[in-house]
Amino acid sequence: MATFIGDYPCKVDAKGRIILPAAFKKQMPPAAQDHFVVRKDIFENCLVLYAMDDWNRQLEKIRKKINPYNREHNMFLRNFFKGTAELVLDSNNRMLIPKRLMDLIGAERDVVLAGQDGRIEIWPASVYETIGMPSEDFADLAEKLLGGSLNEPME
Repeated sequence: MATFIGDYPCKVDAKGRIILPAAFKKQMPPAAQDHFVVRKDIFENCLVLYAMDDWNRQLEKIRKKINPYNREHNMFLRNFFKGTAELVLDSNNRMLIPKRLMDLIGAERDVVLAGQDGRIEIWPASVYETIGMPSEDFADLAEKLLGGSLNEPME
């Protein structure tokens, strides 16, 4: 499993290609290929890029919880897969993000690729600069989510 760390401003070229930052390429496991899946994020107005092995891990989680013969589950699957695309890096480490997906998030020339553990978020640069929360609110959230009792081991 890849662990992507860091955020990198990138330019989208005239053909809609983005160069995968070298740091992200180095953070991929040696066995990982240059195949990715990109989709619109469920919660935020950004795209999410998964290395193929991480995408398959996501699918396994979904398959364990979803019954395609349940109408509600089937609707979820349809919306989850809507707008997904498979990407392959070219010999110059560029990937072509479909224009329809870039339009969906309002991305033009300047984007930010932000590592989020096993995935990479793709944000319009102007939007990425505005996301976040005040330090004190982040500290409170960290305490709420991670500040268990002293006897409780962190995983």
